[in-house]
Amino acid sequence: MIIILTGDGKGKTTSAIGQAIRALGSGRKVAFFHFIKSPAWKTGEDAMFGWMKEWFGERLLHKKRGMGFVGILGDTLPREVHAEAAENALKEVQKILEEKKYDTIILDEINVAVSLGLIAKEKITELLQTLPEEIDIVLTGRNAHEDHIALADLVTECREIKPPYQKGAKAKKGVEY
Repeated sequence: MIIILTGDGKGKTTSAIGQAIRALGSGRKVAFFHFIKSPAWKTGEDAMFGWMKEWFGERLLHKKRGMGFVGILGDTLPREVHAEAAENALKEVQKILEEKKYDTIILDEINVAVSLGLIAKEKITELLQTLPEEIDIVLTGRNAHEDHIALADLVTECREIKPPYQKGAKAKKGVEY
């Protein structure tokens, strides 16, 4: 099954984490890749995945492969560095898919990586078209490509209605990260 979580509102990664928990709780093996978020940026889910790894062992793979937010929030890295990181992460995912070691693969912020041109949309289209039937994949991030939406079995849009930052609030630890 191909699942896409997209839209301009909060909840895409949170929903994907919930999907990972549900899959693990059902005895499945989960690989969770972050395509934008950097290992240098510590989040609540990092701690949770660490604890979950202790419990689930080899049934859970969690990798933060991004270099941070591209072109915003003080990012000074050349675009090529972000693109190389995204391409390397995609190669890891492709290897995992070939090995068929995990039942559920989550590609967090992959839609953003595609919309920013860090990864060619055709590479993700091919990945989705050749996805083994027994593997479920979740793609998160704003601006999901229409070609990927057409291939998906389930698409959910998180829509922004009343974000706190409209009133000047900063991202809140434990809520947004």
